[in-house]
Amino acid sequence: MNSCLNPFAPSIDENLGSNEGLISNQTEIGGVFQNFQYAYTFKDTLIYRQVLDKNFIFTYRDYEKEADVSWGRDDEINFTNGLFQNSQRLDLIWNNIVSMTSDSTRIIRSFNLTITFNPTDINYIDGRVNLTLIKENNKWKILRWIDESNF
Repeated sequence: MNSCLNPFAPSIDENLGSNEGLISNQTEIGGVFQNFQYAYTFKDTLIYRQVLDKNFIFTYRDYEKEADVSWGRDDEINFTNGLFQNSQRLDLIWNNIVSMTSDSTRIIRSFNLTITFNPTDINYIDGRVNLTLIKENNKWKILRWIDESNF
């Protein structure tokens, strides 16, 4: 009996290093995508705020109006918070980088996003993000996001 393990008090994993955490410090470009995915998975607006620059602009094409629509950081955070609150689950998968400038300030990357509002209301979005990134204080952030999704 003395050799039993308590499943409610597991031992600490000593192999987990500080470089393998779920949240990045965004000193590398990949950290922006890692934190973005984390924010969606865990519906974390605090982490989501950290990937967006203070001068952030989001743009998408409204095909019904045949016009581009844009908004700033505060509106983006509010819209995303609404998505986080009204969905049961968000699954974001980053796919290949389609193109990237030599200085890594412009990246086009494909993604798959599954939004589960409830078991009978699931949306699948496939597309691309066209991002302009900026590095301030050794931390990468998204300055401009042009949405190229199918939604």
